[in-house]
Amino acid sequence: MTASAYKDHLGRPIVAVTGMGIITSLGQGLEDNWNALSSGVSGIHNITRFPTDGLSTRIAGTVDFIDIPAPNAVERSYAFARETTIEALAQAGISGDFDAPLFLAAPPIEPEWSARFALADRSPPAEHEGDAYERFLAAMRQRPDPAFHEAALFGAISERLADRFGTRGLPVTLSTACASGVTAIQLGIEAIRQGRTTRALVVATDGSLSAEALIRFSLLSALSTQNDPPTKASKPFSKDRDGFVIAEGAATLVLESLEAAIARGAKILGIMKGAGDKADSFHRTRSSPDGGPAIATIRAALVDAGMDEGDIGYINAHGTSTPENDKMEYGAMSAVFGAELPGIPVSSNKSMIGHTLTAAGAVEAVFSLQTMLTGTLPPTINYNNPDTSIILDVVPNKKREKQVNAVLSNSFGFGGQNASLVMALEPA
Repeated sequence: MTASAYKDHLGRPIVAVTGMGIITSLGQGLEDNWNALSSGVSGIHNITRFPTDGLSTRIAGTVDFIDIPAPNAVERSYAFARETTIEALAQAGISGDFDAPLFLAAPPIEPEWSARFALADRSPPAEHEGDAYERFLAAMRQRPDPAFHEAALFGAISERLADRFGTRGLPVTLSTACASGVTAIQLGIEAIRQGRTTRALVVATDGSLSAEALIRFSLLSALSTQNDPPTKASKPFSKDRDGFVIAEGAATLVLESLEAAIARGAKILGIMKGAGDKADSFHRTRSSPDGGPAIATIRAALVDAGMDEGDIGYINAHGTSTPENDKMEYGAMSAVFGAELPGIPVSSNKSMIGHTLTAAGAVEAVFSLQTMLTGTLPPTINYNNPDTSIILDVVPNKKREKQVNAVLSNSFGFGGQNASLVMALEPA
């Protein structure tokens, strides 16, 4: 191949995907996850991690089958990231030190209340040692608690991953709400395009589901309260949708310049054609109802990819199942794709795995690539009561065999964090 064959429409190195790993409430590993997802199986279930008596939402997509040394969000998130990275590197055929940058999307973790109360119980009384913060520090100095300390460090997960897999340079940890997974992928893409590296390890993980997280989202009226049966609660684009189902998971992607990947004989799983992101200053949690920033994000991703609207064969929607967000996303897609939108299959993985929050963008990127690799469109399940104001082909309830060569995947997060990816099977 000539050197130009490895460059995109703007003369930048083409970025390939050579390895993928995934964990969701459907199970561990790409094969089990894809078989379940494409068959319309739901991973949503009753919560058993903590009592839910008196709570309006009692269901989630927790991942409870990975052993962890301490029951906190850092240990869960790290364990998910570790396992998906092991899978991705094995698929990519990379052993030994990775020797390239690590970009990690991780949840904004805080110590859980049970750990805080335990620390308070062994802290000196208020009248002896000043304010609560000083008393907490005194207790930690008197009897160090490494597990609690690690649970309070936002960068702990990436540091451990860097040590485990031998990445190069300072690992980057980011959190851009529900767009985090795509943001991490975008950083990996840009590092390769700018010539700073020939490959990058991109990880997105979220094991932060706790009683406090559930209560906080419930107070925002963001969660579904349709608890019985759990598998029917997430119903994106349906008339009777009432909120998202919170979930956990992780995904890892190995990104390489196409030239470097081919030179070492790697199998090319797909191409990261383009990425777009736009900020939305409308509200701390809500997206702008006119969809303006989301429209700009999708268009930016298409421009970055050097593609037109007609090149997209399938859309992996953000599709949270909240009344407002689904309506906004539909409006944004309609503005971009116009009269062609009803003819483009658009489905939501979240109907089966729930909303994996920080991990969602990367999890759905893996499923988008798998959609192209297998020629199978995953369904949107629980689509039994269509919203007549949202005219979409949601691949209702059953998978569809159809080969597509380019996919758009949307991630629109709290705080106006909007990001979209365009992926393809082959470079142009």
